[in-house]
Formats: sequence, C-alpha cells, structure tokens
Amino acid sequence: MAPLSFASVAQQADRSVVAIFTSTEDSRDDWSSGERSAPQGLGSGFIVDSQGTIATNNHVIEGAEEITVRLSDERSFPAKVVGRDPRTDIAVLKIDGAANLVPIAMGDSDALAVGDWVVAIGNPFGLSHTVSAGIVSAKGRGANEVQLDPSGFYNFLQTDASINPGNSGGPLVNLRSEVIGMNTAIRGGGAQGIGFAIPINMVKQLLPMLVRDGKVTRSALGIAIRDVRSVSDDDRRKHAIRVDKGAVVAAVEPGGPAQKADIRPGDVIVGFDGQPIERDTHLQWLASTRGVGNVATVRLVRAGESLERSVKLGELKERRAKSRAARPKFHRPAPPHDDDSDPDPNGGGSRGWYFGWP
Repeated sequence: MAPLSFASVAQQADRSVVAIFTSTEDSRDDWSSGERSAPQGLGSGFIVDSQGTIATNNHVIEGAEEITVRLSDERSFPAKVVGRDPRTDIAVLKIDGAANLVPIAMGDSDALAVGDWVVAIGNPFGLSHTVSAGIVSAKGRGANEVQLDPSGFYNFLQTDASINPGNSGGPLVNLRSEVIGMNTAIRGGGAQGIGFAIPINMVKQLLPMLVRDGKVTRSALGIAIRDVRSVSDDDRRKHAIRVDKGAVVAAVEPGGPAQKADIRPGDVIVGFDGQPIERDTHLQWLASTRGVGNVATVRLVRAGESLERSVKLGELKERRAKSRAARPKFHRPAPPHDDDSDPDPNGGGSRGWYFGWP
C-alpha cells in the first residue's frame, strides 16, 4: 500500500542533501557592469560522513575551477575534489570546518524490487531541496538502453520520480530514508517520468578507493564481450551457442589473462566467482572491481560443454581522455512550448539524452 505521506522520509534524508555550485574557467567580462562574472553550474550531492565527505556526479564538478557546497541549514563551504571516476560518473568532495553534519543512511540497492517506492531529493532548476516521489520502474539499464558514453560502466536504476537538471548527484531514497541510488541522467528535454540513478551499492564499492587514491584502478579479464541476446542466429550456429543468458567472448587480448587461462572467442561466460552472469554489463562490472592480481573463477559454456577456468586478473588499460570539445555537452533545458513539439536542448528531438545542467 502507498504511504499516507512521504513527509517523514523526506525530513530525515533532507538534512544530508547538499546543493553544489561550480564556477568554470570560461569566465567572461560583463561590460555592462564592469565586473567579471563566471558561468555557474548547479547540482546536488549527499553527505557520506561527519568529516565532510560528499558524494555527487562527476559531470557536476568536471572542469570546475571553484566548487561551493551549501548545506540544508544554508551554511556554505568551499569544497575540493577528493576523487572522481568519469566512467561511472561518480565523484567525491570534501568540505572542512563544518560541524554537526548528518551523514545519510546507506541502503542496499540489490534488495530493491521493481515497483518499490522511492523518493528523489535535490535542487532541480535551483529550487533547493525539492522532493519528488515515484517507484523503481526498472533495474539493470545499461549502455545499450541509456544512450551515454559507451565506455562507461552503467547499471542504472530507472525511476518515474521526477528528476530534472540540478538533481544530478542527489540521493534516491527508500521509505526508510536510506539512499539506494544517485540520481544521474534524465530523458529528453525535461521530466518525462524516465530518470536514471546509479545503484548505491556501486557507489559504496568505489567510495573507499576514490577517497584513498583519488581514482579507480580497474582489473580486467583481457577480453571483449557482447551480450548473448545480441548474437545473430548465424553466429549462434557457428559457435554452437545454446544459452540465452551470459556474455559472449568476442575477442581475446593476445598474451592477456583470459588467453593464458584458455578462454576463447565464442565462449559464453555464465558465471564469475560464484555469481551468475545474465548480461555483459554485469560481467564487466564484476571483473573490473575484483582487483588487479586477484584470481577469479570463470564458468563458461563452449559448444555446449560447461567448463571452469581460473584467471589471474590484469589491469584495465584506460583509454585516453577525450578532448573537452568531444565530451558530452550539458545544456540548460529548453523553455516550455505551447505545443507538443518541445525539442530537446541537445538538438536531437525528443529522443535526446542529457545529464543535469552544468
């Protein structure tokens, strides 16, 4: 049954939600006033511990020269970037000298079910501490379904709780006021009941590494993979693929960990360290976070035969960062229209995607 009110949920979690303001290097002269002004970016975040650690999206703070965090009690503090990971769009900030901080309670995103109630809290369009409610609409949305940078690691929760530009980095909470996701992406030119959040279990897994090292060092099997559902009938016959779930090995790195363990193109990986693999993105995440030098047990199917291989994981070679001009551009939303054409701000029609505004 639906709760009679979300008030207690919002009140408890809201104390841990912050507004994040950024100034970029693209400052310009304001000739009318004779003063210099800088474009302002806006996002959200949430307090992780009482020492002033704050989690948010990487795209909220990317390229920022100055970052200011405003707490729920209106106190403002300069923030520094402790660590960030563009491939998951997670960043960690730190503020100093702030007393009486209230860390948000951490939930378990794996325990969520489609249809569960959730509440989003953030600063859409600068309207601070806005609360919207909805349900978990879907789980496990990957790069093929959410049209973002294909080199990213995505396993989004989908929600119909209203999320708009400025919500980026804010918490998605359950009815116990526990954060179960970080609001990250939205569909088209405004709130359409389709928003996406990074599962909090992904955030919790990377936070210690980001705080300690400032970045994420990923492990790798040394293979290229694709989801078995995307394999053509011809390729299924060629490699005698008879399973409907798993990750198909498309290529193997010469001399890499997988080749040394006798994993071959056409093999279908259906298990990794005891966890069943249903999608390629699941294997990608598990292999990348297992740890460089650790040994993983890989269960695979080759021409109908079930096999196991022990693989000593190598280090994932990160791609060079793209030039700033080639990165995704974040836009303010288009003004409302009186008709239903309402083009999206990326110039891609209603099918475009964008994160919150910069």
